[in-house]
Amino acid sequence: MSSESAVTLVQESVVPLPAWGGDCCVLFLVSCFLSPPCILAGSHFCDCWPKRMFRSFQEGRGLGLANPRMNGAPSPPIPCRGVKEPRGAPSPGLCFPTSRSRVCPVLLLASAADVSPVTTWSFTTDTWRRGHGLRHSRRATRAPCLVLMAYLSPSQLQKFQEDGFLVLEGFWSADECVAMQRRIGEIVGEMDVPLHCRTEFSTQEEEQLRAQGSTDYFLSSGDKIRFFFEKGVFDEKGNFLVPPEKSINKIGHALHAHDPVFKCVTHSPKVQALARSLGLRMPVVVQSMYIFKQPHLGGEVSPHQDASFLYTEPLGRVLGVWIALEDATLENGCLWFIPGSHTGGVSRRMVRAPAGSAPGTSFLGTEPARDNSLFVPTPVRRGALVLIHGEVVHKSEQNFSDCSRQAYTFHLMEAAGTVWSPDNWLQPTAELPFPPLYT
Repeated sequence: MSSESAVTLVQESVVPLPAWGGDCCVLFLVSCFLSPPCILAGSHFCDCWPKRMFRSFQEGRGLGLANPRMNGAPSPPIPCRGVKEPRGAPSPGLCFPTSRSRVCPVLLLASAADVSPVTTWSFTTDTWRRGHGLRHSRRATRAPCLVLMAYLSPSQLQKFQEDGFLVLEGFWSADECVAMQRRIGEIVGEMDVPLHCRTEFSTQEEEQLRAQGSTDYFLSSGDKIRFFFEKGVFDEKGNFLVPPEKSINKIGHALHAHDPVFKCVTHSPKVQALARSLGLRMPVVVQSMYIFKQPHLGGEVSPHQDASFLYTEPLGRVLGVWIALEDATLENGCLWFIPGSHTGGVSRRMVRAPAGSAPGTSFLGTEPARDNSLFVPTPVRRGALVLIHGEVVHKSEQNFSDCSRQAYTFHLMEAAGTVWSPDNWLQPTAELPFPPLYT
């Protein structure tokens, strides 16, 4: 058995554990190929792993495994073998079963204060196979929590299928959000956009065709990191009327490919697990954007469907992943959706014109007038992830507040059995084919 196939991810649903004093936890199981096919369900988990098992884990004595011959009752704790650590170092935790073991799937635990979900999985793959176990710091100030890997429950999947969007609060930690904001600050600080490339971004059709559709700076940005600005921030010569860092609308469209921080976020294990729970077999990343929604300047995003710009055959193969890096409120321009609007097809398409034509894009069809009362506001807290079906109608209002509403968003396409329209403005290139999500 290769090291890569030594463990198998098993998806489960969110399991809050208030009785143990921890945060909301997520069940993550790994199963040895030699093990019987026994999975711990949420309620069974709560019955089988009492406080004393966690205490054993915290004290470095390992964690017991559920034995199928004991009808799910926990067996005695299994210590790690012969691991010596210097004083004050993390204590040994749960050990990887040897080839002679016949065990059920086991739980991976970590302290939420010690290790992020991303680094936990990397640490696990390196240490379990050597028998060193997963470790928990004696200095941790927070209770152990289950490693955050897979998410969607049947009810969440059903809600996404019915509404066309789904909010997952608390998907990202505050530290992860700060890391993305800090990195984008560095990128903006190094920004150098020539006068002839200073493009105002708009979602109004006529302005889109005039500004983006007529400039190669936008049309060739699919495999690059480029900068787009709010309306009214330049004088007639293209000079900034406001500080550049306050004038930028978005950065696109290949942060996921060219910047290590955003590449790590896009391809993180928990995003991959989320895609698997949605049934995506061969998802690829088609674009990414960092959206600023500047105080007072952040413009309205008119009602639209993402598939109007990212069209596939068949439809229903594009998924937006929208990450709130700051609280999104009614005042600063949160997302609004029409629930269930993803089932009626696409009303218009933005297509690339033949080479040499002006403007470089045009629209086929028109966006119908929609009753504003159908839209539902979706304010979210920092760290939330919003799944957006490619055909659900959504919008956001202008930011009239004193606070920005920053977000990182990217789009996935299920590549299996899907044709990416050659008429889309965004096309893969030889330098950057659409990268697979799964790594």
